[in-house]
Amino acid sequence: MQNKRTFLPYMAAIITSSIFGLSFLFSKMALNLIDPFTLLSYRFLLAFIVMNILVISRIDKLGNFLAYNFKNKPLKEIFLLALMQPIAYFTFETYGIKYSSSSQAGLMIALIPIAVTLLGAYKLKEKVPLLQWIFILISVGGVVLIVIMNSSSSSSFNALGTILLLGAVMSAAIFCIISRKLSKYFSAFFLTYFMMGTGALFFSLMSLVIHIKDGSMSVYILLLKNTSFLYSIIYLGILSSIVAFFLNNYTLSKIEASKSSVFANISTIVSILAGVLILKENFKYYHFIGSFLIIFGVWGTNSTKSS
Repeated sequence: MQNKRTFLPYMAAIITSSIFGLSFLFSKMALNLIDPFTLLSYRFLLAFIVMNILVISRIDKLGNFLAYNFKNKPLKEIFLLALMQPIAYFTFETYGIKYSSSSQAGLMIALIPIAVTLLGAYKLKEKVPLLQWIFILISVGGVVLIVIMNSSSSSSFNALGTILLLGAVMSAAIFCIISRKLSKYFSAFFLTYFMMGTGALFFSLMSLVIHIKDGSMSVYILLLKNTSFLYSIIYLGILSSIVAFFLNNYTLSKIEASKSSVFANISTIVSILAGVLILKENFKYYHFIGSFLIIFGVWGTNSTKSS
């Protein structure tokens, strides 16, 4: 029974990171056609529609969605959760990448496990032993090695991009802390449903304003005829939003934030494999070394007992 309680959250974390790792490929495909807010609008609209189908189908019984008693529940923190993720995180990340290089973005996003561990120790009183810190830094170091070696020919740096990406890091870290706290009161299904609904509303309003201002509403509608765009949206809206965020919220309800967040670095390995297998990119020696450090760090972090 103990093995089952630990195995399922860890598997959920690995699947989540794998889905997020492939999402960069599908996002890149869609962003060749549209602006970021339109992409996010379609992504979260589809996610929210599917979530409502699940509710109507009563599949939500898995999370007792319709049986909540909201009395004496931290409702304000649910809104803060949705504000951090998806609204703040995706806004900061999208424009951070726009005003910086992809290598700079990769380095900044790799800081999320460290930020989560620090906030977890402060807000959740999670005790992080020195050995666990070492393993976290080893995993982050694997990401840093890959990013630096990939960008060895570029030395671009943008202050605005760095600030925006730092906002993404802090948004993700605060989200992890709030989600773990709220897991005592709400199911992973409910938290995911609320996040998808908030994301759909915010990003659709932003996209609507942009298209009305530019007089390009027809472009928004005609996107539905593009097969490549539809494939991207189905992946991003269902797998990368509903499934990934549900599993992420589930993982955070079962294991410490510091142990859960370090799994995010596995998405770097998945991105590399996607590039090699799908885009026929080269697999370099530093990819192997970096991937080993990431996996070793993730294993060490989660095998170290909290003091």
